[in-house]
Amino acid sequence: MPIITISRQMGSLGDEVASALSSKLGWELITRDLLMERFFPDISQEQRTRLGESAKFYLSEYKDGISFRDVLADSLNTMSVEGSAILLGFGSQQLLSGNENTIHVRIIAPDETRLSRIEKQFHLPAEAAAELLSSTDRKHKRFVSHVFATDSTDETLYHLILNTGYMSVDECVAAIIATWKEHQLRVRIKAETKEEGAMNHQTEMPVFKNPSEAEFAKILDMYHIDWKYEPKTFPVEWDSEGNVTLAFSPDFYLPRFDTYLELTTMNQKYVTKKNRKLKKVLELYPGVHIKIVYKKDFLELAERLRSFGNE
Repeated sequence: MPIITISRQMGSLGDEVASALSSKLGWELITRDLLMERFFPDISQEQRTRLGESAKFYLSEYKDGISFRDVLADSLNTMSVEGSAILLGFGSQQLLSGNENTIHVRIIAPDETRLSRIEKQFHLPAEAAAELLSSTDRKHKRFVSHVFATDSTDETLYHLILNTGYMSVDECVAAIIATWKEHQLRVRIKAETKEEGAMNHQTEMPVFKNPSEAEFAKILDMYHIDWKYEPKTFPVEWDSEGNVTLAFSPDFYLPRFDTYLELTTMNQKYVTKKNRKLKKVLELYPGVHIKIVYKKDFLELAERLRSFGNE
């Protein structure tokens, strides 16, 4: 199940984004205090205090030779299999680093914006607000540095970085949900290809082989239909040594309809070849839905696109 971690700067509205996201998705929001209660219910008050005051204490033994940090990592990875949640702070982006079911988000804002928010929130003069901001930033950075030997401001740790100096909380929530959905689709297709014996053919960006494919993508966009370009390759014939000699890579996948589309705007000779491949795919991969879009259908859609563009 998916997990979203949120790292934030003080005064960036990161807490507000996490709360709104939790409400929008209906997922549990796990803060540091809730995490302590759930995963370390039997620790003493002294240990709880030390965890709150000392980052290095997370590296000390909790029980059976296992550190607090490692117990957290194991517990959170287990939780990611059992349910969905939003994790706020405590270096969760590092605790779940490499977990494919997780996306990591960082919320930031310009220093002057953060300072203004802190002044209003805590009713502080500018000088005191600046000291509080500087002190909190140092503590956050020191915690991640000591516990995980990394820099919490390192952009490469995150799937998405959002700046609330230019975005509202609602805009941030919408961006996170869109990223999460796209990421989950990519992970699902990758898992399916492994189960089916197909090949994961997803790329970072589509490179269309011909103008007709690019035009068809515009048609799908016009009708707000999500698509993936050639995400899978289905082997259909092998030689005696097990090498793939014939494969089929449908042009488009429509997640909403769980359907693959193959464009055919060429002459009949190639149409026949594609139909032969399609028949083999349907025989070898039951449950896969593939349709061929013929030249006549494509031209009608293309004409509708041109008419739409001229209105």
